[in-house]
Amino acid sequence: MTDATPVLRAYFDAFNAGDTDAMLACVTDDVAHHVNEGQIRTGKAAFAEFCAHMSRCYREELTDMVLFSAGAGTRGAAEFIVNGTYLETDPGLPEAKGQSYRLPGGSFFELEDGKISRVTTYYNLADWLRQVS
Repeated sequence: MTDATPVLRAYFDAFNAGDTDAMLACVTDDVAHHVNEGQIRTGKAAFAEFCAHMSRCYREELTDMVLFSAGAGTRGAAEFIVNGTYLETDPGLPEAKGQSYRLPGGSFFELEDGKISRVTTYYNLADWLRQVS
């Protein structure tokens, strides 16, 4: 593989469609998921649990997507805008009342054999808190 962007595009298309199974098809069995200001989750099962939680609490669409590939397709990155609605209160965060939010975000990836083996996502939590509080 010399270009990571087709896999990243499939991953983000699945994300925007709310299709966790299609997202899982893009990652390795031992995927390392580095969550913004959270713990590292390892493996497809942990990633699927995270996706189910996120789908319950948030509805998000990523727009203005720019994808990057490097390292002969073994590294990638994405810059995007998160357009979301806070659906259900996430423990430890402000009460959900259907608030809308919009903020920039980014993700970094490692790939092995054409699949995502690490995803690290960043966004400005203080900005999100200000928008939903």
